[in-house]
Amino acid sequence: MNSVFTKLKKEFLAILPPTLYFFVALHLVVVIRVLMLEGTGIPATTSVSVALAALILGKAVLIADLLPIINRYPEKPLIYNVVWKTLLYQLVAAVVHYAERLVDFARQAGGVVAGNEKLLAEIVWPHFWAVQILLFLLILMYCTLHELVRLVGKDKAKQMFFGPLPSDPNLDQR
Repeated sequence: MNSVFTKLKKEFLAILPPTLYFFVALHLVVVIRVLMLEGTGIPATTSVSVALAALILGKAVLIADLLPIINRYPEKPLIYNVVWKTLLYQLVAAVVHYAERLVDFARQAGGVVAGNEKLLAEIVWPHFWAVQILLFLLILMYCTLHELVRLVGKDKAKQMFFGPLPSDPNLDQR
């Protein structure tokens, strides 16, 4: 029983950072979508669905990090892995974003094919692409921070962000 609790605690602590990041990031996307959709009659996403999406993305990131293809450039500068992971996560995010819209339209139209036709006819593409650009930037930030933390180590990153920082003798001489 103790080993099960230890394993669950380890899984919870591993999923917490990406889930919290995506929870905040996706709420930011929802706020921007609400502002963009104001007056159009298109319903906004609820906070519960955003929390569920953040949990799914958090777990998806952890699973993706276990795949051999995700860390494709371990011996290259960080930008290679950052760009590679950003593109992979962005592709998944775009598919999920489109699928989320498709589900809404499929319910209205009475089927997936009819819903896809209705979606393609009625989607406001500038809004869709605006959300994709925002998601790209948020995912890029996540991947950059994730790779930096992986490089310097969790403990060093915590110390750098939350202190206390060791005193630097070079700063005292200025």
